[in-house]
Amino acid sequence: MSAADGSPVRVGVFGLLGSGNLGNDGSLEAVLGYLRGSHPEAAVDALCGGPEVVSARYGIPATRLHWYRGEYRTASRAGAVAGKGLGKLVDVFRTAAWVRRHDVVIVPGMGVLEATLPLRPWGFPYSLLLLCASGRLLGTPVALVGVGAAPIGDRATRAVVRWSARLAAYRSYRDGLSRDAMREMGVDTSRDEVYPDLAFALPTPPAGTPAGTPAEAPGDAPGVVCVGVMDFHGGNDDRARAEEIHRRYLDGTTRFVRALVAEGRAVRLLTGDACDAPVVDAILEAVDSPLVTAAGAASLDGLMKEAAAADAVVATRYHNLVCALKAGTPTLALSYAAKSDALMARMGLDAFRHPAREVDADRLLGQFRELEARSAELRRTLAERNLAAARLLEDQFSALTAALFPAAGRAARGRARTPGHVHAHATRETR
Repeated sequence: MSAADGSPVRVGVFGLLGSGNLGNDGSLEAVLGYLRGSHPEAAVDALCGGPEVVSARYGIPATRLHWYRGEYRTASRAGAVAGKGLGKLVDVFRTAAWVRRHDVVIVPGMGVLEATLPLRPWGFPYSLLLLCASGRLLGTPVALVGVGAAPIGDRATRAVVRWSARLAAYRSYRDGLSRDAMREMGVDTSRDEVYPDLAFALPTPPAGTPAGTPAEAPGDAPGVVCVGVMDFHGGNDDRARAEEIHRRYLDGTTRFVRALVAEGRAVRLLTGDACDAPVVDAILEAVDSPLVTAAGAASLDGLMKEAAAADAVVATRYHNLVCALKAGTPTLALSYAAKSDALMARMGLDAFRHPAREVDADRLLGQFRELEARSAELRRTLAERNLAAARLLEDQFSALTAALFPAAGRAARGRARTPGHVHAHATRETR
């Protein structure tokens, strides 16, 4: 795929990538797989949170998302506050300059239009607004591909997110709830589509036993249970109760792990972000058993391998759930947001949800026993749903090619003309 002058189309990818969140990086990996398969001549680079990690892991040039290196550290001193403020101004020009160098910019998946975890409007929402506004002004289409969205209570954050979505040239969502949320926030979603999460486009690893997994007992003894944990403190509207929510979540999850160990079950603790490590450490210390180990997975592929080797998975983080479901392993969700509920319903496991804010270890153990009792049936269901998800994501990538890449040549030819909005939307309805 080439621009009008015969040079390779310049594709930028944008987001909190390479920053320790495995779900975000998995979405990037899926989009890079699509670009390398369908548009191998495209020149791809990133504007992201962890440029060194992205360049080393994915082999593409990458630029730091923020001018101020302490952007995500709490600013308490005057110098740090001033540095953050100056960084916001400098990033206006840095972002615009980066966008100008591209024919197309893709925001791959991620919950960029939601605030289900604590979030401030001047953080990542501001960065996304700069990106989408630059794309509109400079005539470079910005595509929000398979993103997550949710209702936002804070007025400032909601306004920033709404304008970002309006200024994007292309939008698709990872579930119907996301599209509904944007419609309720005043965004015209009449031509926006819904597809499965981008991670369902990643290869599914074969079942096996990852290194470090406790060996299964001989005979008919049950196998490993993966428990995906999270540094969970509630959502953006729960700041006043954050510590209480976290303590209740940790206590309930620890009691559940202890109950499994008491029955002789091997437990493998999974994470999905670097910030989850203290929760793993707390559970390991509280349970103190050789049957409990922690996985060191550094990618969604690693998480899928862990899930594929398990008899069952109980998980909190959204992309821990995605990995377990894609691996075809019976899964129970410790659900903290509507996106988790929607995912479980889509994959046919709607009955196996438990609220992360109110973890009741006894009730969770009862749900887990039902999950295992229906294991064979659920594995068949997941196999069918995974095939359907893969077909829909083929449609997503075809729609993306039809919508964006023809526009790249027009954008290159019109770079010197007055910029205008590129109307690029998928044509396939998935209502």
